[in-house]
Amino acid sequence: MVKLKNNSILIKHFVLLLTFLLFSCGKQNYYTTKIEGSKIGITEKITSDPKIDAYLKPYREHIDQDLKTVLAYCPETLDKSKGEFQTAIGCFLADITLNKSNAVFQKRENKTIDFCILNHGGIRSILPKGDVTARTAYEIMPFENSAIVVELKGEQVLELCQYFIREKKPHPLSGIQFTIDKTNTPKNITIQSVPLDLNKTYYVVTSDYLSNGGDNMDFFKKGIKKYDIEYKLRNILIDYFKDVDTIQVNNSIRVTKEQ
Repeated sequence: MVKLKNNSILIKHFVLLLTFLLFSCGKQNYYTTKIEGSKIGITEKITSDPKIDAYLKPYREHIDQDLKTVLAYCPETLDKSKGEFQTAIGCFLADITLNKSNAVFQKRENKTIDFCILNHGGIRSILPKGDVTARTAYEIMPFENSAIVVELKGEQVLELCQYFIREKKPHPLSGIQFTIDKTNTPKNITIQSVPLDLNKTYYVVTSDYLSNGGDNMDFFKKGIKKYDIEYKLRNILIDYFKDVDTIQVNNSIRVTKEQ
């Protein structure tokens, strides 16, 4: 070393030191020991930024124009508060979900959806009498739920009917009918007017939330196969509005109870 120039010695020392540091750092393990968060409230103390408002204005106006464009007319107000086993808005939503989803499912899978079940709690607003807009669809279905088709055994369809009776809620149904007897047991179950066959499998369209067992619909967890048809329930509603001039509601009975 003594015969080398000073610069060479410094360079070699630097390389050795850098190698040592890289080697040492590479062996260190880091762990998260604590995560802290705080709530920042949106109050009148937080003022808008004129520059941001100006930037967003054209986008906001464009979206607002799309949302308020009239798509159809509803001849009566539909809500979920009237009906013991079914509601007008529930029947409407289940019917159009079955119809629109089936068109996609048949094209993609060459199979037919047998019936539909949605959840009563998922309906977040009324469908008011009068002009209907895209904003109406967002108010009724503000969540980003998608339509999922689940293949169920006949045994699980029976569980579905038993669940419906236990819950005592008018969950929207379409394509399936049954009677509740005096012992609160489902009977005369039909799918597309054909008696339920426990040895058969059925294709049921529902929401992605319910297909994973949401609202205690555990029978969906026993499904044979799931198909994501990539169709949001809200878009189904908007597409229906665009297709018709006046909304038609089918109030056919889906569930009856023996007296």
